[in-house]
Amino acid sequence: MKHSAADIVREYGPFPDVKQVAGVTFDGQHVWFASGDKINALDPKSGKVQRSIEVASHAGTAFDGQHLFQIAEDRILKIDPKTGRVLATIPAPGNGGDSGLAWAEGTLWVGQHRGRKIVQVDPETGKILRTIESNRVVTGVTWADGELWHGTWEGEESDLRRIDPKTGEVLERIEMPSGVGVSGLEADGDQFFCGGGGSGKVRAVRRPKRK
Repeated sequence: MKHSAADIVREYGPFPDVKQVAGVTFDGQHVWFASGDKINALDPKSGKVQRSIEVASHAGTAFDGQHLFQIAEDRILKIDPKTGRVLATIPAPGNGGDSGLAWAEGTLWVGQHRGRKIVQVDPETGKILRTIESNRVVTGVTWADGELWHGTWEGEESDLRRIDPKTGEVLERIEMPSGVGVSGLEADGDQFFCGGGGSGKVRAVRRPKRK
C-alpha cells in the first residue's frame, strides 16, 4: 500500500457565518460546500464565496454536471443550482448516519460514517445497488479518474484513502497533519478539495500523480 503525507496547497476560510464545513463538490467553476443551513459557492481562485443557497445541508454534497445533490439528515435533495429550488428528494440509505456523497457512473455514492461503508444508490429511487465495507469511519467520498477515494476522521487522525471499489481493500493513504480533519471530499484534476469540519475551512490537497 502506498503511503504519503498530505501536501496542503491552499486553505480557504474561515468564512463569515460558517461554523462547520460538511460536504464539498466542484461544478467546474465553483467549489460548493455545505455549512448546515446553506450550500455556498466558493471561487477557488479568489477564495471568496460568490453566492449561497439556503437549504438544509448537514453532510455530503455532489454534482452530476447539472444538479447539486445534498444530504439533509435522512434525505438526499436534488437541487437546481441556478434557482436554488429543491427538485426531488430520495431517502438517504443510512437514515441520518450518512456522511459523504459523490456522483459517478450515473449513480450516487454515499459514505456512512459510523456504518463504516460506502453505498451506491439509484439517484431516482434511493435503491441500494452495492455496498463497500471500510475499516474506518467514512467521511467524504469522491471518484477521480476511475479511482474511488474517501476521507476518514477518528479523534485527531484523518486521512484520504484510495480503495478498491469491488473489495474495499485500501490501496493508498494520504495522511493529514494531526488535528486536521476531513469532512467532505472532492477531486478536481491534480488536487482534492477537503471540507474541514468545525475549523470552518476548505483545504486543497495535492493529488498523487499517475505515471
